[in-house]
Amino acid sequence: MPNNPFLNLFGRSPIGPMQQHIAKANECAAQLMPFIDAVIASDWATAETVQKQIAELEREADKLKKDVRVHLPKSLFLPVPRTDLLELLSVQDKVANRAKDIAGLMLGRQMAIPAPLQPAFRAFVQRSVDASAQALKAMNELDELLETGFSGREVTLVEKLIDELDRIEHDSDNLQIKLRSELFRIEKDLPPVDVMFLYQIIEWIGDVADRAQRVGNRLELLMAR
Repeated sequence: MPNNPFLNLFGRSPIGPMQQHIAKANECAAQLMPFIDAVIASDWATAETVQKQIAELEREADKLKKDVRVHLPKSLFLPVPRTDLLELLSVQDKVANRAKDIAGLMLGRQMAIPAPLQPAFRAFVQRSVDASAQALKAMNELDELLETGFSGREVTLVEKLIDELDRIEHDSDNLQIKLRSELFRIEKDLPPVDVMFLYQIIEWIGDVADRAQRVGNRLELLMAR
């Protein structure tokens, strides 16, 4: 953690707790892979176990979010605007929220993924989870960014991490388009209600990558200031 005197002057640094929060949000997103594997296998007992883990991780992320909000210094001496840090925290939290939404809906309806869609579906989930992991990598550099005053090689490193995050999110978008196209081709053979919820889940899985990318966008705004 940085020895920034402005951070230390008015209480503890908010950066460590924010990094802990996004790590927890990423744990939540990462559990989507074993969850989807259980769904594909129609192993609903395992799916329920993983869904409960996701819900618990999301609750832990909520606790960390509230802790950061309560303890975030109101001092004028913060190296970045307090509102920017709060917005970054909110964006991080939405990654965990969406992972919980996905698992909750799929388990509640015991949603089957049609066999022709399963390879593309799994690849899509993995790439969205990759985006969350990449956002965590970028956020883990925030303390170093503060230490260097948002300058030098550290900025270049973070810019590269964010560029990679953008690339991953773009991959996720392409996989989402492919998956929707594959679903469209077979939807006439499926119950209409199932089709409706499959499109909803595909949208939400894409949200995980989109929200992870927004973490990178907020970091870019911090560096631009």
